[in-house]
Formats: sequence, C-alpha cells, structure tokens
Amino acid sequence: MADEIRISAEIRTEFGKGASRRVRRAERVPAVMYEKGNEPVHLTLPGHALAMALRHENALITLDIDGKDQLVLPWQVQRDIITGFVEHVDFYMVKKGEKVVVDIPVYTTGEAGPETFVTIEAQTISVEAEATHIPESVEVPIDGMEPGTQVLAQELKLPAGVTYQGEPEDLIVNITQEASAEQVEAELEAAEEEAGIEREPSDDEAQDENSEEE
Repeated sequence: MADEIRISAEIRTEFGKGASRRVRRAERVPAVMYEKGNEPVHLTLPGHALAMALRHENALITLDIDGKDQLVLPWQVQRDIITGFVEHVDFYMVKKGEKVVVDIPVYTTGEAGPETFVTIEAQTISVEAEATHIPESVEVPIDGMEPGTQVLAQELKLPAGVTYQGEPEDLIVNITQEASAEQVEAELEAAEEEAGIEREPSDDEAQDENSEEE
C-alpha cells in the first residue's frame, strides 16, 4: 500500500512568474490543491521533502496547512525537462474511506520458460481503491510459462477492495516464442527492403560473390 507522508505546506499569496521564481529560489515548490465544488487552494511546499514523497507511486500525503491536516494525492507533476526537478504539483483532496481511481504499474516476477519472449502489454492498469489503501503496483508471476501463454486482467491478484477498471479480457502479459537469429535477420531485411534501404554486403557475403564470379 502507498505510504502516508507528512509535509508542512504554506498558503501562497503571491502569483505570477516572478513570484514562482522566488518560491523556487527558496527551494520550495508551488502547488495547487483541488477539491470538487470548492475553489482551489494555492500552496508552497519544501522541495526536498516533496521530491522524496513523489518517489512513491500514488503517494498519499498529509499536508499540514496552518495546523490543519489534509490528505491529498498527486494529480499532475511538472518537472524540469533537463534536471528533473519538481517545478509544480497539482493535488486533489481525498478523505479516509473515499474511493479513487488511479494508475498503478505492472511488474512480472519469476522467469518464463526457455526460448520465450515476455511482453508486458499493459505497463500500468487503472484501478479503484480506497485512498488510504492504494497498492503501489501489481505483480504477475510468470515462472515457467510457455510460449502462447497469456495473462488476462481477470487473472490478476489484486488486494481486497481494489477493482480493475477495464474489461476482464484485457491482455496484460503475453508470452511468445523467442525469435531465432535467422528470423530477426529476415525481418530486418524485409523492413529495409520495404523502406528502400540498400545494405552494403558483409565481408563474407562479398567474398562469396567474388568466388561465384570466378
């Protein structure tokens, strides 16, 4: 389940690019907290604490705002494209017992059978869960699975109270036969031919052509 993290937040009263730059120079991050039916609340949060919290998938955060606690979940996170630093966060308010829909990552565990290729068709899945009981991920055991095996959404082992928000027949993991070197080479040549790419012959191929001419 997602960890509950506490961060002290301050109400933000200055706006605009200049104000945002001053907030970031103070190693804080501007943020907005949304609640359905109410006006958004503008905040600033300590940058390091927030960055650490956002390392967790669907981090459940308790914001201490002027001595009052408010549970929130990250909604949208803006990062600097070069440094990766958090520049702005949108949160939405949640309550204990309230159900929310979030995306969680899918991972496989174990090793499939020999000469297989494993494809995770759904890197994330959408689930509904209580805000305080969001699973960090879902694991799909694939130990010994043979080519042709498929894992569908209806086969996922989700915690109690967590429901998948899709079709039962959705393909999650696909186990196929590993392609041979010859198959890979043939597919590459076909793709190059279709794209009109003329490949230079290798030394061995050139030598074979010269031998045939002689």
